[in-house]
Amino acid sequence: MKILLLSAYAAQSHVQWRRGLRAMLPEIEWQVLELPPRHFSWRVRGNALYWALQERDLLSGGYDLVLATSMVDLATLRGLVPTLCTTPAILYFHENQFDYPRQQRQHSLLEAQMVSLYSALAADSLLFNSNYNRESFLDGCEHLLGRLPDKVPPGVVALLREKSAVLPVAIDRDLLAKASPAWPGTASGTPGKPLRIVWCGRFEYDKGAQGLLPILQQLERQQCEYELSLVGQQFRNLPPVFADIQREFPHRLVHCGYLAEAGDYHALLCGADVVLSTSMHEFQGLAVLEAVAAGCIPVVPDRLAYREIYPEEYRYPSLPGNPLSEARGAVQLLLRITDSVNNGTVRPPDVSTFDRRNLGPRYLEEFTGLARASA
Repeated sequence: MKILLLSAYAAQSHVQWRRGLRAMLPEIEWQVLELPPRHFSWRVRGNALYWALQERDLLSGGYDLVLATSMVDLATLRGLVPTLCTTPAILYFHENQFDYPRQQRQHSLLEAQMVSLYSALAADSLLFNSNYNRESFLDGCEHLLGRLPDKVPPGVVALLREKSAVLPVAIDRDLLAKASPAWPGTASGTPGKPLRIVWCGRFEYDKGAQGLLPILQQLERQQCEYELSLVGQQFRNLPPVFADIQREFPHRLVHCGYLAEAGDYHALLCGADVVLSTSMHEFQGLAVLEAVAAGCIPVVPDRLAYREIYPEEYRYPSLPGNPLSEARGAVQLLLRITDSVNNGTVRPPDVSTFDRRNLGPRYLEEFTGLARASA
């Protein structure tokens, strides 16, 4: 089977997904086209133009299936390269453009939303990494269509729902199991060892670090003994809250920044007790999933995709309009977990359903099923 994989905005998590697919399904012959993750608005609107003219021979290579990420302008690309019209196409949603924190976006999302709507209509099948992603996309399409003044055909969202399914990005638990714990703070086995907390995510507004600051402040008031690792990619426009945390909590921080080597990152996860999320935007939450697979106890807000992944006892109340009250809820959960960690009575939830061994056959079934149906 020969698959053309198109990734129009190859962010780190998209690359991880692509590599995982190739590792899970080595029997497939993959042809990959990726574009770098920068100039968001231009990239989303211009990828079809570039590929149709620059990579026309490769696009016309004769494939059993096209697998495109949701930022690919699939409708335009199929129009510009007619041979793609006869090849079945799956649109995979790592995220959707209807559910971003509005105040943090520096550009209008209308163009990206329309591209994803038309691409979804042009695709034969839609796959989402979580049900939260699917439902927020379909709700967003419903709202967008409601804004059109007239000439809106009925049944668009129902049509999209009918050809949609949920298929998460897989994690490699075997790789995590091989890592040796290496926490950069207090040595393992030290009497009265502090709680080891890891916060992992891009250093951007949507990951909610502004909600992390009051949590740390309240942990101090509770005289909780803890160590904190902040791990993630950093970009030019770094939210100032990270500088505030570094300035106020140098006695707690044992790491702050990116870990380029996967082995170092996995070792840190394996050495942590708790993975804490404050995210305002998460469609699956791969970083938290990997941490849980490495043995961390999740402490996550009761919102986003977390509701469908983690049982209630790992979620604190979601109160984004009242950050101090939300922080109190998170601290209460952290304190309960601290006692359980010390007593050895708490275990991370089972995330084996997200393992490559379990998801690989499901991906293969989706790919071969659509290819056969279109043959």
